Amino acid sequence: MKSNSNSKDTFLLGGQIEVNRMGYGAMQLTGKGVWGDAPDRDSAKQILNAAVDAGVNFIDTADSYGPHTCEVLIQEALGSRYDGIVIATKGGLTRPGPGQWTPNGRPEYIMDCIEGSLRRLKRDRIDLWQLHRIDPNVPVEETLGPVVDAVNAGKIRFVGLSEVSVADIERAQKVVPIASVQNKYNLTDRKWEEVVDYTAKRNIAFIPWFPLASAPDKMKNMVESIAKKHDATIAQIALAWLLKRSSNMVAIPGTGSLQHLRENLVAAEIDLPKEDFAALSAS
Repeated sequence: MKSNSNSKDTFLLGGQIEVNRMGYGAMQLTGKGVWGDAPDRDSAKQILNAAVDAGVNFIDTADSYGPHTCEVLIQEALGSRYDGIVIATKGGLTRPGPGQWTPNGRPEYIMDCIEGSLRRLKRDRIDLWQLHRIDPNVPVEETLGPVVDAVNAGKIRFVGLSEVSVADIERAQKVVPIASVQNKYNLTDRKWEEVVDYTAKRNIAFIPWFPLASAPDKMKNMVESIAKKHDATIAQIALAWLLKRSSNMVAIPGTGSLQHLRENLVAAEIDLPKEDFAALSAS
């Protein structure tokens, strides 16, 4: 596993848009099972604005969060601040019920996803539209057809993928340029190491979801000791490790708590020494 310094606090998305590498994931601003609206919409809006006030300029969401309610919430909270932030959304999943997610890569559905997100976000163009999952029953070339059309029409600026292998990325790249990959990745779940390195070499943003997985017992003492040394929380060390891991890493920790939001953002200020990074990486 390779490591790059996290001395750079920003990443050029698509080689053009500068985003701070500590972003915010809005999935938790929904009901239980990522279903329904935020239980307290005023509080949720406060959290979104607090994130932007603190310097976050990359907000990640999806049409399936709610479904649809999260995009509406973001527009209501941040619509007047759009000029200073990047809104990334996703499409390609249906929601039969709470905690249920089903891929749907049919071109007509993808087209509806894009148009729906534009309408709910009240934007003429989506900064980053990501295919939430590749549908195993639909060739990805067909799924991405309406995405290419939307790019050509100026409705999408950059395109991303989620939960994909290197082979998946290379196949999609033959259809449309890929600016980001959003895979599950954290200190204790490193299944996608190859994808992290592949994207880093090609200046593709790697956006880890579920970045704050709890450390297993075998790592707990080490993480706690390193956190204590830096006067930090375990969550802050987990995020600092991600940012140290690769310079194309754009973290999107999500929370419904102002306190946790502030704690998470502090992680961007922690530059793990090589020995601490190595110790965590070897665990």
